[in-house]
Amino acid sequence: MRTEFRLSGSGGQGILLAGIVLSEAAILEDLNVSQTQSYGPEARGGSSKAEVVISDADIDYPKNTDPDYLLALTAESYRAYGPEMGKGTIIVDSSVTLDPAIKAKTVPVPIIETTQKIGRMIVTNIVALGVIGGLSGIVKQETLEKAVLGRVPKGTEELNITALKAGFEIASNLRRDG
Repeated sequence: MRTEFRLSGSGGQGILLAGIVLSEAAILEDLNVSQTQSYGPEARGGSSKAEVVISDADIDYPKNTDPDYLLALTAESYRAYGPEMGKGTIIVDSSVTLDPAIKAKTVPVPIIETTQKIGRMIVTNIVALGVIGGLSGIVKQETLEKAVLGRVPKGTEELNITALKAGFEIASNLRRDG
């Protein structure tokens, strides 16, 4: 089993941290992981991308070759990486206008809207992580919670777990609704 994730958005949305937390959760479940990241020169607002490869066997190539999941939190990241998707699923924020030229299975998800309801935009990445974890089933929810708690600043644990659970609930509703 080799599962590839490409997480993308803009600087300041916590994409790189989401990739690290997903990787750590997989390690906690004794899976092999490779995680790479890149970002634009801007501190905030530039492009941001994390790639995670998770496998129960040795990982012979550490980068994505044909991602199983693409997270696109911005229209720019959707347009940049969506056309490259083959077999995988695109998880795109529902605020992004879909492009009919992008043929991969695309699932619009209210990640930013959910984050706004929680009241702190800083947890956008954690809501997205819950959606990814819930849709992929790559790790258990409890393991992802443990990895989140190991990385978030002291005093924000409850907020981040609320965000993660909201993401898992979105994923559960999507699976139920088909």
